[in-house]
Amino acid sequence: MNTHVPIATVRQSVVVEAPIERAFKVFTEDFGSFKPPEHNLLAVPIAETVFERHVGGHIYDRGADGSECRWARVLAYEPPTRLLLSWDISPRWQIEMDPDKTSEWEVRFTAETPSRTRVEIEHRNLDRHGMGWESERDGVAGDQGWPLYLSRFAGLFART
Repeated sequence: MNTHVPIATVRQSVVVEAPIERAFKVFTEDFGSFKPPEHNLLAVPIAETVFERHVGGHIYDRGADGSECRWARVLAYEPPTRLLLSWDISPRWQIEMDPDKTSEWEVRFTAETPSRTRVEIEHRNLDRHGMGWESERDGVAGDQGWPLYLSRFAGLFART
């Protein structure tokens, strides 16, 4: 009998022309500059995306009306090499309040040379989201998911 086990992990990477410390700093301090503003769960346009740079912090969108949507928790913050965050968005693209039903995404920064850094995202445990998790996996793996984020992130270094 052949059993097919769906893959519950998405991996993406990009190389940027920047020292590891700068790549990490831009990723965390300027996350809102490469996260597409239309990627939000608020009913209003977002004014900013905030990345709280400490364990226990959040990534959240703040709407033009002051409303907030906290969609990720900072689980590990290890400058300049590693971040671990929760993904608190359900397959219905709503905030998931139960931490047992959230996935996590790890971002690793590896110096390839003193002026070049590989940035790798591993979004794992997507099956924790329950029924419909495959659509979430396909969303973060697709053209509008992590590939778009990493492309926009790399673009910040191409301009400088």
